[in-house]
Amino acid sequence: MKKTIIFSIAFTICGLLIALGPAYLFKACSAGCCAAYPTCLWATRITLGLGMIIAAQGLLYIIYNDPKIQLGMTVGIFLASIMVLLTIHVIIGGCAIKTMKCNLVAYPVLSAIGALMIILSGIKILLLRKIKGTE
Repeated sequence: MKKTIIFSIAFTICGLLIALGPAYLFKACSAGCCAAYPTCLWATRITLGLGMIIAAQGLLYIIYNDPKIQLGMTVGIFLASIMVLLTIHVIIGGCAIKTMKCNLVAYPVLSAIGALMIILSGIKILLLRKIKGTE
């Protein structure tokens, strides 16, 4: 039970950091700062949605104690974390100017949190698969 609460808190906090960090903590570029429609603005809007999904699944983690349901939610967190990295590095990317805030601050922090989430959810998937009845 303690592991479930620890993972739930970690997933929720990291999800909120992914969602709200680029807007409030480690600010990315704003509309009109470097182009008419900066790509980093759209990338951080997508990470807002992905982060809220991760945070919601982290909160639901405490409610549902069935290992099979937790396994499904953890796989969802794993995939959403991969999408965070793909969004900021491959699908949309950042500003072409390498000295902008998004490239210097927001994207490295989002990359670190996304990688942490992939590692944490991967560990939790392995732990849940070892529980009898989920194999």
